[in-house]
Amino acid sequence: MNLIQTVRSRCHQFARLGLPCGLGLLLTAMLDLFVASPTALAATAFRPPSNLARQPVTEVKVSLGNEADELKFFPDTLEFVSGKRYKLVLDNPSPQKHYFTAKDFADASWSQKVEAANVEVKGAIHELELKPTGEAEWVFIPVKPGTYSLRCTIPGHAEAGMIGTITIASGSKNA
Repeated sequence: MNLIQTVRSRCHQFARLGLPCGLGLLLTAMLDLFVASPTALAATAFRPPSNLARQPVTEVKVSLGNEADELKFFPDTLEFVSGKRYKLVLDNPSPQKHYFTAKDFADASWSQKVEAANVEVKGAIHELELKPTGEAEWVFIPVKPGTYSLRCTIPGHAEAGMIGTITIASGSKNA
């Protein structure tokens, strides 16, 4: 089967499930990346607590840009503690789309889910695109301590200052 036939076949499968073709192909690509990534596999070795739903969640809000169209994350420095459950609430108040890209951080975390526009995505998350006025919630547990880079991958945005740092501290420290 050639590539075009494969894409058509998958689009028909997603249509039967009630999913738009583009979303289905995106989910398939994310799964393929997740399975191929050794660091993502290492993060999945993390076993979330059986009482995950009862574990308190710490909410952290981040804006991608602002109404004045500044190319920055607000805040641009994020700190998490490994083993704790977080809900990252992302919003884009700017007049243009932006990306929240932190692949290494995502690989060092266990993602429970991402919710946006009545869609819930589970599995590996490496990049989120937020269109103007867009919002998304990412629920995760950081696993591997370290310092990770954050950036908007739209050409020119990172160079203009849309970058940041995400730190995962050891779970032995108090939040």
